[in-house]
Parts: sequence; structure tokens; C-alpha cells
Amino acid sequence: MPRYEYRCRTCGDTFELSRPMAQSAEPADCPAGHDDTVKLLSAVAVGGTKSAAPAPGAGGGGGGGCCGGGCCG
Repeated sequence: MPRYEYRCRTCGDTFELSRPMAQSAEPADCPAGHDDTVKLLSAVAVGGTKSAAPAPGAGGGGGGGCCGGGCCG
């Protein structure tokens, strides 16, 4: 279930709630009991491993745009 971050306009605290996506825009009470809250825009962090693509400049053909392809004089 997704987690959403909210901020209380009354006390300034931020808190998270796990709720279905269909309920993400519904009002949320802050843990201190205030009801004047706003949903925050959260950035998604995606982790992973290194790409299998070769490092820039690691041999191979030009490609990659005009100056990367050798067409610039």
C-alpha cells in the first residue's frame, strides 16, 4: 500500500499515512488531532544497480549527437 506524506498547517508537523491510492486525496488528520492538513508532493527514489551500458569514451563508435559522432569540424 502506498505511503503519502502530509503536513499539518496548524502545528507544522509532517506525517505519513499508508492508504489506498483511491483515498490519497481524502482529508487526513494530523497525529496531534488537527484537521487542517495538506498532502505533500513526494519524489520517488528508485534504487538499482549500474547499467550494463559501456562508460562514455570507453571505445566503440562515435554516435551520440553531432560532436560525439565526429561531424564537427
